[in-house]
Amino acid sequence: MQRRELLKAMSLPLATAAIGGAWSGWASAAAAGSAFGADTVPAMARALAAKPYRPANADLPEALARIKYDTWRDIRFDPAQALWKSERLPFQLQFFHRAFLFKQRVDMHVVDGGVATPVVYAPSMFSFGKAPRPAQNDLGFAGFRVHAPINRADYFDEVCAFLGASYFRAVAKDLLYGLSARALALNTGAAGDEEFPAFTGFWIERPAAGAKRIVVHALFDSPSVAGAVRFAITPGSETVFDTQLRLYPRVSLPRAGIAPLTSMYHFDATDRVGIDDFRPAVHDSDGLAVHNGAGEQLWRPLNNPAALQESAFQDRTPRAFGLMQRKRAFADYADSEAHYERRPSAWVEPIGDWGEGAVHLLEIPTRDEYNDNIVAFWRPRAALAPGREHRFDYRLHWCAKHSWRAALATVARTRIGAGGDGARLVVIDLEGGGLGALPKQAQPRAVVWASAGQVANAVAHPNPGTGGWRLSFELRPGDARAVELRAVLEDGDGPLSETWLYRWTE
Repeated sequence: MQRRELLKAMSLPLATAAIGGAWSGWASAAAAGSAFGADTVPAMARALAAKPYRPANADLPEALARIKYDTWRDIRFDPAQALWKSERLPFQLQFFHRAFLFKQRVDMHVVDGGVATPVVYAPSMFSFGKAPRPAQNDLGFAGFRVHAPINRADYFDEVCAFLGASYFRAVAKDLLYGLSARALALNTGAAGDEEFPAFTGFWIERPAAGAKRIVVHALFDSPSVAGAVRFAITPGSETVFDTQLRLYPRVSLPRAGIAPLTSMYHFDATDRVGIDDFRPAVHDSDGLAVHNGAGEQLWRPLNNPAALQESAFQDRTPRAFGLMQRKRAFADYADSEAHYERRPSAWVEPIGDWGEGAVHLLEIPTRDEYNDNIVAFWRPRAALAPGREHRFDYRLHWCAKHSWRAALATVARTRIGAGGDGARLVVIDLEGGGLGALPKQAQPRAVVWASAGQVANAVAHPNPGTGGWRLSFELRPGDARAVELRAVLEDGDGPLSETWLYRWTE
């Protein structure tokens, strides 16, 4: 299955629900509602963690279980039956059918006035095309998506989707689906098998008329941990998920990944060796941004390495991190189908003190653009102990740009190519911040450090083509097979730019 096709499938039909229309009434309760409060889902997770793990129901009629991707795409929710459509509320819900890769049943509930009512499945909610139409009326759902008017006041765009394990993704105004997030990552990059906690139930609060946000509660489970997460989702020019994560481990978790992000990076101007492609770049994200607890602003361009590599940025009380897509012009990618210039960035802003740990970045080799090969997350220094609750609150921004130290110039582009005598020439374009206000007599300097080899000809000068500055240097790696690089533009008063980091490998 091609990744690009999966992204399309998650958004079919995309932005089809116009304001108005009639609601068929299928979401009325088949069973009596139950009391629901702020601690309901955390209490469920706590109770689950006290018992041995039991996999969720993944039983399906054989005809649905064995269908392929193209047939699964034919199963489409009827937008005329979107939940809350007839009530003219500011949000609507549509649902995904179980089949193909998405066999696990995920229970859906609507919360209204402190009472949770199940959302009742019926085959009549869907058109099936070439897919077999099930006879059962109790199959349940695989996931759901939220629609709201973010580009036009009279049109309900798809804002976010929850589908598969604990994955979810979102867009903001004028953006398309790209990278995704998860509730939790476990053993990512470890020698053993990675574990994928999966959502087993959702409780969506009915929004009030005129509400600017919608609240989603989720329960997830896996052999090692049960958890609860509350998302308060506010769509717009930035779509913001105010997130409360509660974890209840069954065993010690030394390799937990908090606020994990997953993306794709194929190539860019840092390394085009072996690339035969008409496009200048292909990626959903081009760098990892970190605003660490010491106030330092870091930018690490992504790489498609020859072998899996993991980087860890040690920190205490992190301020923010994210996988970002900084290039925003069509010409940066020249792809009239994928439109990578419209893929969102995701920026994680911890709330409260997350203590000691590290932002981890995993870069996995890929030969194409159809596989997610980039993962970033926060890993606490201490293992998460079983038998207790662990809390992590954060604000997740889905956006085109992110805000942090506005006085510092940011890295707009990184280019790497051949230099003289076997050296590698590194060229870094810096834009924004206070560069435009520098006096003409200013003489910023390029400060470059390498863990091995030699750095030569480090220079910085104004770039009239962009209005920013260009920092460049030559790396002579010698016998080194990998070199950690660090560069920043400074003057006598301190840094003028964020700190550029990179791992060069032969």
